[in-house]
Amino acid sequence: MVGHLQKAIEKIKKEILTLGAMVEDRFKKAVYAIKTEDLELAQQIIDTDFEVDDREIEVEEECLKILALYQPVAADLRFLVAVIKINNDLERIADYASNIARRLKTSSDDPNKFKYDYTTMGDKAAKMLRMSLDALVRMDVDMAYDVRDMDEQINLMRNEAYDSMKKDIQEHPEMASEIINMYLISRHIERIGDHTTNVAEEVIYLIEGEIIRHT
Repeated sequence: MVGHLQKAIEKIKKEILTLGAMVEDRFKKAVYAIKTEDLELAQQIIDTDFEVDDREIEVEEECLKILALYQPVAADLRFLVAVIKINNDLERIADYASNIARRLKTSSDDPNKFKYDYTTMGDKAAKMLRMSLDALVRMDVDMAYDVRDMDEQINLMRNEAYDSMKKDIQEHPEMASEIINMYLISRHIERIGDHTTNVAEEVIYLIEGEIIRHT
């Protein structure tokens, strides 16, 4: 029984890391699409979102099957609970990457073209995501705490985008719709940072057995 349980858990580890790689790839593409205004790439992100959704359901069903069949306890139970939560956060990150792609396509249709440089914010959020997945692979609690600390930087960048674009609307009211559309990209990136922080906090829970949300 124990041997079968460990094999099932190893399979889950591989599946959640595969999902993580898929999600990271989509977010990196979304950030690149913003920089280059690559509408074909944006459409590709939108069209393939279902792949992440399908994989997320598969991972959750596999976790529930293990819980029902083997009734794991202690560290194994904690691992499965954490994976179910991480699984959901990764799927939400992919959704926000698709939302960014949709905002970019909407922006391209607007005759009042407006740009905002999201390079630094996007790269910072992508680094956080990479680190959270590395922390999961390596079971590196220090790296997970570093990710958690970086989230405030993303929040500050979103605030900067808000302040900047509020002034832009005042100066160019005829472009208000387009500016608001571009501001919403910062909200999507900020939410990606939040979900990435959730992943890091689940890694901390896995290693230390302590729930640190809201602390």
